[in-house]
Amino acid sequence: MVKLFGGSSPFLNNVFTKLFLFVTLLNACAIQKEAESVDEDILYTMPDETESHEGTWLQWVHEYQYGVSYRNRLDQTWVDMTKELVASEKVHLIVYNLEEQNRVTNLLKKANVSLTNVDFTIQKTDDVWVRDNGPIFVRDKQGNLVIEDWDFNGWGKKAAFNNCNAVPSKIAKDQSKSLIDLNAIMINEGGSVEIDGNGTLMACKSSILNGNRNPNMTQKQAENIFTKYLGIRNFIWLEGQAGLEITDQHIDGFARFGNSETIVTMENNDLLRFEVKQSDIDILLKAKNKDNQPYQFVKLPLTQDNVITTYGKNLGYQGSYCNYYVANTKVLVPIYNDPNDAVAIAKLKKLYPTRTVVGIDVRNLYENGGMIHCVTQQQPKP
Repeated sequence: MVKLFGGSSPFLNNVFTKLFLFVTLLNACAIQKEAESVDEDILYTMPDETESHEGTWLQWVHEYQYGVSYRNRLDQTWVDMTKELVASEKVHLIVYNLEEQNRVTNLLKKANVSLTNVDFTIQKTDDVWVRDNGPIFVRDKQGNLVIEDWDFNGWGKKAAFNNCNAVPSKIAKDQSKSLIDLNAIMINEGGSVEIDGNGTLMACKSSILNGNRNPNMTQKQAENIFTKYLGIRNFIWLEGQAGLEITDQHIDGFARFGNSETIVTMENNDLLRFEVKQSDIDILLKAKNKDNQPYQFVKLPLTQDNVITTYGKNLGYQGSYCNYYVANTKVLVPIYNDPNDAVAIAKLKKLYPTRTVVGIDVRNLYENGGMIHCVTQQQPKP
């Protein structure tokens, strides 16, 4: 009798070796075929934020939706962002009308901001959140830069949106770029998704697979869309919380890809204070990339104290530093006149040693729910 285990047979060893090699080859072929199939499904790829920019888009705050006081309290944040960005790249300013263009020009000149790298697009807007309603720049299979226009419905019809939803098509027309119209395909805000530049997307289901955005859409359907139009092969899904904030919990308030290997977030207790569920924290901290490798983590604090606006209103909650923006030579970080401003800036300096990390006072903007990343949108270099 031949012993299959605990003994040896040259004939069987040879058979088993060949069988093992055959099965290994089959598995390799299957993996390669699956990868090729995914590649065939990818029509467009979105560059990540740290790639070189041609410029940054901002929608300048105005009085026509929420009044003069709202505008006046926020103007300085836009002046500060523009002043820092013009030294890094072009700054594309969307203004409501010609009167607003003249007003903004005077504000910038008064602040000694060079207009050499500034241009204006006149387009009516409902609000300032260009990250969510603005153009998404992607590359097609030939490497050409095109604009995707995803549907925007005011975070589930919670705010006016028709003017803002027209912004991507206006920019595509002005720049003579091809427009990929996805309005009938999916409602998706830019702040809902984070990409690592290496095929992985991170998002909260609550702001995408939500009846107020995409009723009846399955997770698999959403993944197929993101694969086709953003070049995504790997997904990190948090549940999120529908009804939390106007956005139904956007990911970019508390978790960002610092680069292809790093997630920027907070310590466990700070995430809980920021109303992230423990079950989502557990998923986040175990996240792996498309090669099944774990990410490194940089953890920023919340503000030490509750945020108080420049005009003295205590908002009753702490501020996040995760909602920063990476430009070519600068990193713009939200700051709150808080002791932890310096702590967050120091940590980000280590993560981005080749860029200048600067703080932008967002106390008045934060009253309205967002920070720096929410009001910026990158345009990659061609």
